[in-house]
Amino acid sequence: MSGKVALPKAMTIAGSDSGGGAGIQADIKTLTSLHVYATSVVTSVTSQNTLCVDGIHDIPAEFVAKQITAVLSDIGSDAIKIGMLSSAEIIKAVAGTLKQFPEQSRHVVVDPVMISTSGSRLLAADAIQALVRELLPITYVLTPNVPEAEILLDLTPGSIKSVKDMCEAAQRLANFGPKYILLKGGHLPLKAANGKEQVIDVLYSAPNGTWLEIANDYVDTKNTHGTGCTLSAALAGELAKGVSVDKACENAVTYVKIAIAQTLGGIGAGNGPINHFHPLKWSPYEGKPLIVAIKETLPKGLWSDFIDHPFVRGIADGTLPVESFTYYLKQDYLYLQHYARAASLAAYKSGTMEDIGANAAIVVHIAKESQLHLDYCSRWGITKEDVLNTPESVFNSAYTRYVLDKGASGDMLDLKAAMAPCLLGYGEIGLKLFNDPDTKREGNPYWDWICQYAADDYQQAVITGIAEIEELGKHYISSSASRFHEVCKTFEQATRLEVMFWEMGQKLC
Repeated sequence: MSGKVALPKAMTIAGSDSGGGAGIQADIKTLTSLHVYATSVVTSVTSQNTLCVDGIHDIPAEFVAKQITAVLSDIGSDAIKIGMLSSAEIIKAVAGTLKQFPEQSRHVVVDPVMISTSGSRLLAADAIQALVRELLPITYVLTPNVPEAEILLDLTPGSIKSVKDMCEAAQRLANFGPKYILLKGGHLPLKAANGKEQVIDVLYSAPNGTWLEIANDYVDTKNTHGTGCTLSAALAGELAKGVSVDKACENAVTYVKIAIAQTLGGIGAGNGPINHFHPLKWSPYEGKPLIVAIKETLPKGLWSDFIDHPFVRGIADGTLPVESFTYYLKQDYLYLQHYARAASLAAYKSGTMEDIGANAAIVVHIAKESQLHLDYCSRWGITKEDVLNTPESVFNSAYTRYVLDKGASGDMLDLKAAMAPCLLGYGEIGLKLFNDPDTKREGNPYWDWICQYAADDYQQAVITGIAEIEELGKHYISSSASRFHEVCKTFEQATRLEVMFWEMGQKLC
């Protein structure tokens, strides 16, 4: 063996940004920070800064084609990102050359750059027509923002006002040929239920006729120069790694969200650049949310074994034997006692009064929940004495003692990682079953149980728990790959024990 590492490769075909925040400069920074080998084809040289674009010098179309041929005939590419193509001639040259390399042009991401962040118009009318006719038919993912979508669809500016409008626009854009449309909502912040502004990006799949909404909190900053370039480059980088379209889009959006939140200040007097280098600070999970990165390390199928277990499916369709469910309820009360002990341990290990109070509040909440649990048990003919006289299952003992041991022997993150599968999994199960049209509602004796975990208060607890783990990760993991691996293994073992807890209910151990 040669010992050489085969890096995924992505090519960016775009204009140059003399200010360094957008164009091929942003693309190369993004791809490099995502551990993707970047090649580049320069289509235009711009004179710009954070205030404006005051000059564009196009590279001759035949020379653009020559660059593409040089790269693809030797180095190759696993994905291609296309940014600013400022003339019809260049667009035709790019499309025509890529058609000569069909195998390497399967994953073409097109960012239809038409308007700069500072408001400058970058694309002429005949170039837009060429883009639609020549390039979009060979596009895998198209990533317009709302104003660009309105231009492509010949809509009056401001016509797209809602998520519904975005979904309809994305579907119409697919008629031009792209297999997927990621319509970005950064220009259309919307009010969430909690009153905060949020950004909704809509991914439309033409092959499946489905939509995926990706929601994030809106970050109020003027430093957003290069966000479109960065997102499309990150998306191409994820596709080059072999990531699915849905996950690639989610990862790319997350990358940009963090880059905006950690924006670089003090660069220019106008719309400054975002921080392309943030993943380098968090090498173990490359800028992804910690809990997402942890779940991605699980053995294939393990999380599904938990949330789609036959016990759960029996709850969904109402066929779970009553004796299995009632035995589970008794054991779950005993589990809650130990879960409260774990939360008490978290309070003990906390270093601030704020954290002590937060974990103490969790203990109080569990105590109240345990009484509600007993009330729920009584509806199934189970008395408090029945519950307390039930011997603790070996599965229950193994699980709860594992959680307590991780908390006693490790740090706060170890404890929360051991507790996380329960919190996250039940929240995911509750929402999934509640929203699944195949879940039996009428006449299902377990429908109330489903509603408990789909309820707003439980879902808010999930959100709070995830946020806490993210903050703990910054403190306890930082850039340590070995520490990240330890936390992942703790989460994995706790997930396996959750699966065993379902098995316990089925086997009536």
